[in-house]
Amino acid sequence: MGLSRLAALHGVATSYSPSPDVTVSVPDDTVIAVLAALGVDAGTPADVRKCLAAAESRSRLLPPTVVVWAGEPLPPALAGLPPGSTVTVEPEPSDLPGHPAGRPPAPLSMRARAAPPAAPVASPGEAAPEAAPEAVPAPEAPPAPGEAPAWWIPPPHGVHRVHVRTPDNRRATATLVAAPLRVPQPPEGTHGFLVQLYSLLSARSWGMGDLGDLADLAVWAGRSVGSGFVQVNPLHAAVPGKPTDPSPYRPSSRRFPDPVHLHVESIPEYGHVRDRATLDDLRQDAAALSEAVLNKGALIDRDAVWELKRQALELVAQVPLTPGRRADYCDFLAEQGQALEDHGLWCALAEVHGPDWHTWPEALRDPRSPGTARARSELLDRVDFHCRLAWLTATQLAAAQRSAEDAGMAVGIVHDLAVGVHPAGADTWSQQEAFAHGMSVGAPPDAFNARGQDWGLPPWRPDVLAATGYAAYRGLLRGLLAHAGALRIDHVMGLFRLWWVPEGRPPTDGTYVAYDAEAMLAVLVLEAHRAGTSVVGEDLGTVAPGVREALARRGVLGTSVLWFERDWEGDGRPLAPEKWRRDCLATATTHDLPSTAARLTGDHVTLRHRLGLLTRSLEEELTADLTDTAEWLALLARLRMLPEGDGDEEAAVRAVHRFLRRTPARMTGVWLPDTVGDRRPQNLPGTWDQYPNWRLPIADAEGHPVTLEEITASPRLHALMEVLRPRKPRTAPPGERRP
Repeated sequence: MGLSRLAALHGVATSYSPSPDVTVSVPDDTVIAVLAALGVDAGTPADVRKCLAAAESRSRLLPPTVVVWAGEPLPPALAGLPPGSTVTVEPEPSDLPGHPAGRPPAPLSMRARAAPPAAPVASPGEAAPEAAPEAVPAPEAPPAPGEAPAWWIPPPHGVHRVHVRTPDNRRATATLVAAPLRVPQPPEGTHGFLVQLYSLLSARSWGMGDLGDLADLAVWAGRSVGSGFVQVNPLHAAVPGKPTDPSPYRPSSRRFPDPVHLHVESIPEYGHVRDRATLDDLRQDAAALSEAVLNKGALIDRDAVWELKRQALELVAQVPLTPGRRADYCDFLAEQGQALEDHGLWCALAEVHGPDWHTWPEALRDPRSPGTARARSELLDRVDFHCRLAWLTATQLAAAQRSAEDAGMAVGIVHDLAVGVHPAGADTWSQQEAFAHGMSVGAPPDAFNARGQDWGLPPWRPDVLAATGYAAYRGLLRGLLAHAGALRIDHVMGLFRLWWVPEGRPPTDGTYVAYDAEAMLAVLVLEAHRAGTSVVGEDLGTVAPGVREALARRGVLGTSVLWFERDWEGDGRPLAPEKWRRDCLATATTHDLPSTAARLTGDHVTLRHRLGLLTRSLEEELTADLTDTAEWLALLARLRMLPEGDGDEEAAVRAVHRFLRRTPARMTGVWLPDTVGDRRPQNLPGTWDQYPNWRLPIADAEGHPVTLEEITASPRLHALMEVLRPRKPRTAPPGERRP
């Protein structure tokens, strides 16, 4: 009982339910290991009693972070303060990125009068400095139901500091997140493309798709087929090395983009490089890389692409910046601050000592050590080089979004936030205190994977996030949203809880650790509101009760994939279009699933059979798959969405998207490879070297790679996009963006 109680106080689950009628106990060893990663020693019964007594004896006025939503009742932490308490809100500085222009308001001071009893607070607050002077007492009339107390003066949206002093002179301070109710919403009926950027090669690419290709696709899609967005994979900075991990979902840093995505020729200084002969040689080598991928069956080689681009960028960096460009770069350095300097230093140190900071000399493993400070000075030129690459990449990201908007896109570029980072990367080095070392994020056993999953990503510590006012999370979101029309959040359930797996143990021995979802959502809504961006959450698979409702309440759209949308609480048959949820991005597939053509033909089953991934015989799997597909095709036929009848693959793909268009979903996404009949998945979960994950170019129905130019000219694509013509325009409600 003591261990369970201690675990509960720190948000660590001691049991979980893989299905409504099943409860699984978590091994005590797992609970003890997870508590240790949170800084709690529960190794012996005596340790448990000691930590439990210490935790239960604390009596703090405020948790480390408090959330207030515009127009909603105050949280118990504030509404339940002792009568006569003085509450002072210290507004955030106005020079922060995203802060509204103008002078920040003066500190707000108010006094709590008759208040209802406080609800229990899970996370204790900390002692604070002297609070600001008291205000004149407010009237004692109790608030109406659902209203804030009369003494409360709502602060502006932002991340402030709140100071409290009680009549008996107890004091506390906390971060106060004042958030709007919801994130901005995209116009109803918006459609667009989903693409893995590296797979989209144009005739000018250097062996993989780049930001120039992204901008070109966005302009064409907006102007030619009326698309409202283009969604891409995470463009986060990768861990360098040979070979580099090709997965965009296991990056070195989520805070900064990877310069491998740069379109080198678009950099203004490129035209002033003096060594034209070397540049010409590099371009010829890059053309050879593309030729090999497009016409000789080669896989996309990210390392080879980066080697060529790195050499070209070294030459570009030798060109002095013009005064205006220098001023822009200096502004970027000032805006990004310590985070960018740390990132640039990690990149420079990785060039010298390798990409795993755990193996660096002891003095360099601490980003704030004297040894690291000396290295920062010694490697100043390399640090500046990597900071400049981050700036150049950010400018091209901004240009891609501007191009999308200028082409008439209602949303523009939808960026993707990976669920975590590589344990040896830049983020875990520069923010070591924020990560739970010795732990990995994954998924518990379920009907689809009896062994569970270990993704090899260290989780954020919820206690450190709360104690620091979610500073790392805020900085991450602010950087991603700066040049985005919307943000997709991978495994959005991670805002509520994550499955932690202790190092060296199987995923079956993990457990859930809770996060303060109210604070995580408030920061997300605030930053999205400031950036004017929508948010899409990937909420596929097992989702805890109440999560989808909480996300919808804050305007975070869900993700609905056709093949999974069935009446699971009824007869299990395909869900009719009018019964789909409205607040979602509706698609036929994702990067982790078979293409629509592969699904319709059963090719995905034979592929998994060849790789030994089936859990039943090939005949059983094919029969089950055929039955599933036949049910959907029958529904499409009944709805008269398949006038061509059976046996026409292209017509069936169009019918699937005609169905998606019939649903009330706010956004409809078209997997770009579907437009040309590609049968190969970009990623096949459960494989590593058995399948070329994240290294395939988009290909046609015969498996021949196709360029951006060929895709946009494809008759198959244009026939498909005819079924996605924009719906009749409507008047957008207040707070909703117009097309």
